[in-house]
Amino acid sequence: MASTSSIIQSGFSCGGSLSSFTAKPRRMVVVRAEAINPDIKKDEAKVVDSVLVTELSKPLTAYCRCWRSGTFPLCDGSHVKHNKETGDNVGPLLLKKQ
Repeated sequence: MASTSSIIQSGFSCGGSLSSFTAKPRRMVVVRAEAINPDIKKDEAKVVDSVLVTELSKPLTAYCRCWRSGTFPLCDGSHVKHNKETGDNVGPLLLKKQ
């Protein structure tokens, strides 16, 4: 039978028993400033699509499509800075209550 220490994956350290372990700190993710939208509607200043949905709690909800939002999956306007830095034209997906 394998020992307790050989069962625990390398990303964790054990403090005596399997019920008390602590995870190692996560690695920092670096986001490069490059265009997300290589070819969709490049003739438009900003690509924003709207979808009508009957069952929504709010009249309008904006979802992030630039992957930079601090409130992901909701849009916080981070695409504006991203678009200026990269020349991209990505914008949010808007869900509108019908």
